[in-house]
Amino acid sequence: MEFEVLGWPPDGPTLRLDYRRFAYAGKFVMSNTGKAVVRGPSADPDDNTAMRERGDSGEIPRDVPDADDFETGIVAALAFNADRTDDATLWYRYVTVRSDVKGSGIGPRLAAFTAPRAAARGYERLRIAVNNPFAYEAMHKAGFRWTGRETGLAELVLERPAEEEMTAAESDGLPTDVAETVDADRYQAGLDRFRERDLGDQETTFLQRKRGADPPAPITQPTDPEG
Repeated sequence: MEFEVLGWPPDGPTLRLDYRRFAYAGKFVMSNTGKAVVRGPSADPDDNTAMRERGDSGEIPRDVPDADDFETGIVAALAFNADRTDDATLWYRYVTVRSDVKGSGIGPRLAAFTAPRAAARGYERLRIAVNNPFAYEAMHKAGFRWTGRETGLAELVLERPAEEEMTAAESDGLPTDVAETVDADRYQAGLDRFRERDLGDQETTFLQRKRGADPPAPITQPTDPEG
């Protein structure tokens, strides 16, 4: 897999992702967001996982207009832009993983890969708003933690330093053992917000399995393509 930042806001590149295999594909055609991607093998032409997850049925359409213009060889993408009132904060707006490789950890690895590169551009902190427990878990693997805040759309706001991974408690100068307890409590408090909601069977089962668990261990950050 090859990880790459393609460009930064406000003059980021555009990506035409295959909507049949990527969630939020339409969000990546905007040029006002930066983009980072993971490149890998092309998709199985008969895979229709993303369509089935959206409730569509039948075979993948073969007569999609301009389908030849879809980006090939991309397995995950991230769109981001600067906060409107704080130039030191970068928001991860959309993370999408191709349907045939979802659950493989590529999303959080891409999020972690982009972090130090954002720091090199002068950003001090990264934020993302998530609306489901799977995204919440994935971003914890990328070094994010819940801030205790929600957006007006009931999304949980997560944050991490751009320069290095650091737990919320550690950033407050607490001893390691105390920090671990504080982080675990905060992690569970975020999951409790989702437990209060009317969710599907998969999400409910996931939340039950995570009751009392510690935050997931950080993933290994990918290196630059050249080494």
